[in-house]
Amino acid sequence: MKLNELALIGVATATVASCAPTKNEYASYELYPVRSGSLTEMEYTPEVTNFTLWAPTADEVRLMLFDAGDGGHAYETVSMVSDKEGTWTAKVEKDLIGKFYTFNVKIKDKWLGDTPGINAKAVGVNGKRAAIIDMKATDPEGWAQDKRPALASPADAVIYEMHHRDFSIDPSSGIQHKGKFLALTEEGTLSPEKLATGIDHLKELGVTHVHILPSYDYASVDETKLDENKYNWGYDPQNYNVPDGSYSTDPYNPSIRIKEFKQMVQALHKAGIRVVLDVVYNHTFNTAESNFERTVPGYFYRQMPDGSFADGSACGNETASNRPMMRKYMVESVLHWLNEYHLDGFRFDLMGIHDITTMNEIRKAATAVDPSIIIYGEGWAAKAPQMPEDSLAMKMNTYRMPGIAAFSDEMRDALRGPFNDNHKGAFLAGLPGGEESIKFGIVGAIKHPQVDNDSVNYSKASWAEQPTQMISYVSCHDDMCLVDRLNASIPGITPQELAKLDKLAQTAVFTSQGIPFIYAGEEVMRDKKGVHNSYQSPDSINAIDWRRKAEYADVFAYYKGLIQLRKNHPAFRMGDAELVRKHLEFLPVEGGNLVAYRLKENANGDAWEDIIVALNSRKEAAKLVVPEGKYTVVCKDGFINEKGLGTLYGSEVLVPAQSALIIYK
Repeated sequence: MKLNELALIGVATATVASCAPTKNEYASYELYPVRSGSLTEMEYTPEVTNFTLWAPTADEVRLMLFDAGDGGHAYETVSMVSDKEGTWTAKVEKDLIGKFYTFNVKIKDKWLGDTPGINAKAVGVNGKRAAIIDMKATDPEGWAQDKRPALASPADAVIYEMHHRDFSIDPSSGIQHKGKFLALTEEGTLSPEKLATGIDHLKELGVTHVHILPSYDYASVDETKLDENKYNWGYDPQNYNVPDGSYSTDPYNPSIRIKEFKQMVQALHKAGIRVVLDVVYNHTFNTAESNFERTVPGYFYRQMPDGSFADGSACGNETASNRPMMRKYMVESVLHWLNEYHLDGFRFDLMGIHDITTMNEIRKAATAVDPSIIIYGEGWAAKAPQMPEDSLAMKMNTYRMPGIAAFSDEMRDALRGPFNDNHKGAFLAGLPGGEESIKFGIVGAIKHPQVDNDSVNYSKASWAEQPTQMISYVSCHDDMCLVDRLNASIPGITPQELAKLDKLAQTAVFTSQGIPFIYAGEEVMRDKKGVHNSYQSPDSINAIDWRRKAEYADVFAYYKGLIQLRKNHPAFRMGDAELVRKHLEFLPVEGGNLVAYRLKENANGDAWEDIIVALNSRKEAAKLVVPEGKYTVVCKDGFINEKGLGTLYGSEVLVPAQSALIIYK
């Protein structure tokens, strides 16, 4: 028994310590029975519906049946029967299709309140009641033939992080189903300047994966008042296994959100794009009223030594992935999204709260479905979780989680500046000192003889075993987007400099050996009016203005060119640490604010024998000594052309100010 578990003895019953213990009390959470088989709570057939709830500490459990997803009273209450492994069961022998249900658990003379259970697969409006539907009937036409687009290696992934509302809500999107799952199914949508938006824009850009911000049923938007246009990112979990109703065309009909989510996945797959879901298993929106707490109090959360709820998420609680039933729950939930919704990957919010064993179990389960499923997450927590750091899925432990990647804040902050001060710049602002941290990111956070880890900003040792375990990025939904950060950290920056430095930043991202990741709209110079935490800001802050695609046509062309360059040249995506160490060599430079490297000897079977990439953030051109030869220029002065932008001869080249130079021989 762990130390923190010792302190938990009697926590679940601390408020009623004076009562005599019953058969349903356990000395510690470690001793709770584990339910074998699936955690399914409702199994429907037209003849009979079986209900099973895992509630080992309950004295009594009731099942309530309703005609509607909200309002009104239960038309029938069924007493559930205590069964094996801490479960309670009930059987209703009539056709319940279209009905709704909740459970109510009684512990120590107290009814805990209605809950749809922890594992509802369909719910009514606002997710307060579970729904009885035929899941097969939610499959769109051709769903059985839906296939994942090919992905040979995670190194080939190019991830685009988006929020449903941001992406389509602006009138300039030309999209009919604004802010909905269906927005991503509409083809032929255009901006006022007649440029592609929506799914056609994604195809044109060339991304391989769309990472959608949390899209399961979250609590912070009232689905009965969608005309209020309340905005939220969705990091407020309520029901983990159901799509959110606010992104559907009818949140009252439990089948519609499920079908429309599937239609979105199907359309993206047809477009050759995979779908990653942002999952937030580390905390719930509320604690006392949560489905977990109303079912098995205390069990699904970690506690402090004094018995109060731990809060590694800084959201009021932290879930206990280390307890067998929470671990099982997470694995089954991931499998539900993979099998029912054909998803292709997961991004784990505050992954550092989860334990390593659980993350490895999830990886193993996903691999059994399809080894090409991608899994990555934030290798940190908001506060210190109630478990030893060496047992958690923190960034520094990534090497112990094969096939799981973490975000590199080393490279991000070395480029744009520290996360705790929006007004402080770094490499892009012409401040020296971040070069080793950028090199750390370029090799994909692996061991490399030319990276001096003592000079890296946050990590004094490599943490990835393979370069595909590092997510390479300069901004995401969190913190300022790139344009806002450059504006905030470089006083007096001109529009020309802004575009140049934006391109320079993404060149570092897309030529790195990690998995490149961009935030939606950055390819059209999106801003958020300087708002740093826009999780509930209005559309005027968060929406992508698609007119920018014409205004910043050169920036869009550059992003598109970078993605195509990466796809065409295996040297930029070796996907193997030994190959990176063999073929990637940093070139000597004089002074700061210049990083240059060579991909040599037809790296990873590349047609180009030698590729040189130089990143110069100085306000003047920089001299760079290169191996003697004749070079073709493919990237210079903010333009990319693989057919060539000119030829260079000799052993010294000039790297233009505030931009990248890519040449090959």
